[in-house]
Amino acid sequence: MMTSQLENLNQTNQIPLTEQLLQMIFGAWVTQSIYVAAKLGIADLLKDSAKSCEELAKSTKVDAPSLYRVLRALSSIGIFVEVENCHFQLTPLAGYLRSDVPGSLRALAIMCGSEDWHWKPWGNILYSIKTGKAAFDNVFGMPLFPYLSQNPEAAAIFDACMTSSSSRYNAAVASGYDFSSIKTLVDVGGGQGSLLATILKAFPSLKGMIYDQPHVVVGAKQYLETSGLDGRCQVIGGNFFESIPSGGDAYIMQHIIHDWDDKSCIMILKNCHRALPENGKILILEDVIPGANEPAFSKFLDIEMLVMCSGGRERTANEFKKLFDAAGFQLTNIIPTQFPISIIEGVKV
Repeated sequence: MMTSQLENLNQTNQIPLTEQLLQMIFGAWVTQSIYVAAKLGIADLLKDSAKSCEELAKSTKVDAPSLYRVLRALSSIGIFVEVENCHFQLTPLAGYLRSDVPGSLRALAIMCGSEDWHWKPWGNILYSIKTGKAAFDNVFGMPLFPYLSQNPEAAAIFDACMTSSSSRYNAAVASGYDFSSIKTLVDVGGGQGSLLATILKAFPSLKGMIYDQPHVVVGAKQYLETSGLDGRCQVIGGNFFESIPSGGDAYIMQHIIHDWDDKSCIMILKNCHRALPENGKILILEDVIPGANEPAFSKFLDIEMLVMCSGGRERTANEFKKLFDAAGFQLTNIIPTQFPISIIEGVKV
């Protein structure tokens, strides 16, 4: 074991094992407290200056002493800071609970803390472990995406989470890969278009296409117009399980593959393969699970996919290679970024 690992182990061992485990067990308390602050918009109220708990409670129409207890607890772990006379102010961590900052995590905090369509399946996680099937389907009687299509409020929160998650990674993807040799980049399942817009701005000669469900691409058109990029980017509605439009020499997908089982993924990739010219590229943006015992967010995100999506999973580098091989691609590179997401490159063979 390397010296740095020994030092970290020694520091960790200074905390009794029961306390270490208790902190993990009670993690849900932290989640719920963050949810309260996110739902009430506390970070937005504090963006200009510190405010008293009484002021915050009045603005949010809640009980001041109870709000104080939550904010006091959050301040003890670096989310907000308590200053004199029961006033609170933002910290760098709390800043990401603001709704108006790039990479905002407010929507995610609300989803994880309050939405029954998210926490009820996690409460039924043992069903997934026993059966290998999504607990979500068992709880609600249908898969996640059909549920969202029938529940607009849930879909709005989910879409906000996906948009904010994407915005965290967009710049890292645009700077982490050389798109200069690509003429037209097609974003399959491109949502509102924030990823492709970021790449188009970084590479002025590049043209783009967003392909997603018809009701989704309406928002993409508006986003591209607002960004001044509608002249460089087409927007097409459709179903990537049925077909994918030709016209691109590279196809990119961010957090699409992890939603599906291997059979479905191979179907999507084969549709991309058919649409691509010879030696065309596929670029998959996903977390890559590292080796045994290595700490990684992807290992817990993988459980989220198990619980929420039928057949969904995070994958290792070797598992991505198997998908590529089955769909007619050669895996040529895996490029890590500063975030957990990696750029997984394949070439049509």
